[in-house]
Amino acid sequence: MNTATRPRAVTTTCKTASRTDKRVKRHQRMRNKIAGTTERPRLAVFKSNEHTYAQIIDDTQGVTLAAASTLSKGLRETLSTDNVNAKTVSAAEMVGKLVAEAGKAAGVEKVVFDRGGFLYHGRIRAVAEGAREGGLDF
Repeated sequence: MNTATRPRAVTTTCKTASRTDKRVKRHQRMRNKIAGTTERPRLAVFKSNEHTYAQIIDDTQGVTLAAASTLSKGLRETLSTDNVNAKTVSAAEMVGKLVAEAGKAAGVEKVVFDRGGFLYHGRIRAVAEGAREGGLDF
């Protein structure tokens, strides 16, 4: 992949880097090493303070094959009926299962996991385990 097309890391003018800046740098280092292909797309995970997002991306074509989040219509209804907060690990596991179902429907069996610079812990780990339970191989 051409490095000129990749987004550059966000830099700030302050002397010390914030937690977000450090996460973005970690993610950029990881993205320089891994990329999703047509045979094995990338499962990218992002978490905000409120929600968890997951996408299956083919980087060679620059196309998102499947996506799910705690904002997805079906999952939001499930969360509200079960009285589960979107911030929880169980909600993140549901996102993993949902993105695995969408990926299977798009014909994806194997993926490369991209944790987005976050630690493999908590919601990120729950998305990975949910995707594995849903049938994705990584």
